[in-house]
Amino acid sequence: MTELRRRMDENMVVRGMADRTRESYLWAVTGLAKFYHRSPDQISDEEVQAYLLHLIRDRKRSWNTCHIVVHGLRFFYHTTLKRDRTTFSIPTPRQAGKLPAILSRDEVQRLIAHATKPIQRTMLMTTYAAGLRLSEVLHLQIHHIDSARMAIRVEQGKGGKDRDTLLPPRLLEALRAYWTVQRPTGWLFPGKDPSRPMDPSTLQKAYHRAKRRAGIRKAGGIHALRHAFATHLLEAGVDVHTIQRLMGHRSITTTMRYWHLTHASLTAQAARLDLLADPPPVPPAV
Repeated sequence: MTELRRRMDENMVVRGMADRTRESYLWAVTGLAKFYHRSPDQISDEEVQAYLLHLIRDRKRSWNTCHIVVHGLRFFYHTTLKRDRTTFSIPTPRQAGKLPAILSRDEVQRLIAHATKPIQRTMLMTTYAAGLRLSEVLHLQIHHIDSARMAIRVEQGKGGKDRDTLLPPRLLEALRAYWTVQRPTGWLFPGKDPSRPMDPSTLQKAYHRAKRRAGIRKAGGIHALRHAFATHLLEAGVDVHTIQRLMGHRSITTTMRYWHLTHASLTAQAARLDLLADPPPVPPAV
């Protein structure tokens, strides 16, 4: 670990920032340094602005991703390097109120089926069946899978909150099959270094690869599986307050936006039990 990285991490630790926020901010600074092949304290505001343009225009990163990068870089320059001010920024998204395209149940099943590796298939199943954020999937540990209560424990999710979410029988079955083959001991889905979780880009790439192979043209990244989870539960008749708790939303207003995404059809009720029985498998030791 470089001296600058150590200082930045210590600055975040003393401020009580969540582990996932610290990782995201460190990832943002590392990405900038790799882009310019220079120490980040030697990079100007103008160069940072050019890097943000590169992320948006060339790498097609979402506004939310770039927003995280900006906050991480500002923390580094303002707090760690103690610069008085910075001038780089990203514009507010022009379509901030645009509702995401929702994957149908059939599209979700096709997408998962087209994942090229069993571990990727299991991770995509888990993301959808439990309604998890990308960081939450990556930070699952063996003991978070509670087969006695049929629940998955999400520790220190967004906002530093813990919550329980669904562990459908088919997901438990899939996770157990995965555990039998892979035998993870700490992280449920470890990275190349077993002491650390998988890199976020690995799962994002697996998602987009599976989506292309499945012939799905709808826009959006892996977060679309979480959107689908909430929308499909609403269509199946699950009340919005239950979905709020499962999603870990602080405000019911955030959950209510999914109400506008549903297309209440005559077949929705028929899918109800099916949705809750379609998740990924987990380890027998849980």
